[in-house]
Formats: sequence, C-alpha cells, structure tokens
Amino acid sequence: MSSAGRRYDRETQDRAVRLFVERRRQHPEESALQTRRRIGELVDVKPETLRGWVERAEIEAGTRQGTTRDENAEIARLKKENAELRRANEILKTASAFFAAAELDRKLS
Repeated sequence: MSSAGRRYDRETQDRAVRLFVERRRQHPEESALQTRRRIGELVDVKPETLRGWVERAEIEAGTRQGTTRDENAEIARLKKENAELRRANEILKTASAFFAAAELDRKLS
C-alpha cells in the first residue's frame, strides 16, 4: 500500500516522534535527516511526514516558534465570531437606516 494520502493515528505519530527524539539523543553525530530516514523506515513513514510531526511536537512543547493546536482552534473560533459580529453589525446598520427613513417619512407626512 502506498503511503500517499494515508492518515496516521495519534499513537503512531507520538511513537515516531518519541523514537526520533530518543535516536537524536543517542546518536548526536547523526543529522536530523538521517535520523528521520531511519525512523521513517522503521515505522513506514516518509521522512518529510516525520519532520512535520516532530516540528508540531516541538511547537506544542513550546521549544519551537509557532501556534499550538489550541491557539489555532482559538484563532478559528475568534474568526468565526468576528464574521458573525460583522454580519450582525450590517443587519443593525440596515435596520437603523430603514427605521430612520421610516421616521423621516412619518414626520414629513
């Protein structure tokens, strides 16, 4: 089976990252790419996929710059809320203009 488009469960991702970290600690002379290749072969994951998992784990741990999953979720929630508030504001502006026009017509009649 080709690994293209395949999804990996959290347990597989965590295990691969843990193996990567352990191997880097045990073999500091080895490049990160070499380590990714070795661990990738072991768990049947492409080195680039493993790189992404390692970077995500470092971001989540606070050892690498970036936004965590929780922060991304909060940003998405705030964007959705902002869009809803903008829509509500447009509705209120339209209603205000309508009622202002109706009041003006009433006064002129």
